[in-house]
Amino acid sequence: MPITPTKYIWMDGELVEWDNATTHILTHTLHYGMGVFEGIRAYPTPNGVAIFRLVDHITRLLDSAKIFMMDVPFSHAELVEACKAVVRENELTDGCYLRPLIYLGYGEMGLNPLPCSVNVAIAAWPWGTYLGDDGVANGVRMKISSWRRHDPNAMPTAAKGTGMYINSSLAKVEAIKAGYDEAIMLAPDGKIAECTGENLFIVKGNKLITPHVADAGTLEGITQNTVETIATDLGYEVAYESLIRTDLYLADEAFLTGTAAEVVPISSVDDRLVGDGRPGPITKKIQETYFGTVRGEVVRYDAWLDHV
Repeated sequence: MPITPTKYIWMDGELVEWDNATTHILTHTLHYGMGVFEGIRAYPTPNGVAIFRLVDHITRLLDSAKIFMMDVPFSHAELVEACKAVVRENELTDGCYLRPLIYLGYGEMGLNPLPCSVNVAIAAWPWGTYLGDDGVANGVRMKISSWRRHDPNAMPTAAKGTGMYINSSLAKVEAIKAGYDEAIMLAPDGKIAECTGENLFIVKGNKLITPHVADAGTLEGITQNTVETIATDLGYEVAYESLIRTDLYLADEAFLTGTAAEVVPISSVDDRLVGDGRPGPITKKIQETYFGTVRGEVVRYDAWLDHV
């Protein structure tokens, strides 16, 4: 999806004009993939634009940096304020997508990253629905990828690391070239892990099931947690359980969750319809509540909103 440039990008404590927000070709992260990032969304609300679960996203960003032994030169509070500044100074009152990135800068080369400078950038721009409006309304076609998710002892899957997403890109390209919208990836043991950039849920009866996080090599999702809370508050049981591919084929409903994708129904997996192939009632109820929540229309979840 194309990026619409905005006026400023925050870089290491300063707002830099979009076209001047550049790095050297020998930036360490470009060569070796050692970096961490977040995807965050801001939405218009009745009380002005607000960033959804900003504190939680910055916490995960810094946790990822800790796992990679990156000594970040900015505090949690400073990064929270920087995100707000980017949205405010770019006048993104209709909402936007934010991309904080912590990366290793120019000055050292080789596999030892420890001597490298640690740099931070935060960009924001208007960005529509990641899997398309039709996908949100009617569901997306999925396939099980031939590419397995990382083993947690080969790559630290609790971190949202830049280079680790080569794995996701390979699966995404495979799915698109085969005529599908998105891929589902298996854990090293063959159980369901997650999608290329989203967690997933199935519905059986009134129970929602999502794969275990740690042992499936799956990133713990903030939208996943949001949906768990919403579903529980709506009276549904939510469980973290191991799933195999036939569990997806035989589910009553299924949907995926992620900051970029938001909440998207799954219409089919490997050309088998999920349910009747249309968004189910539980999926639609959770989707409706989620979109109301991020736009400040559900008072009980106001604490998740950071107003700019």
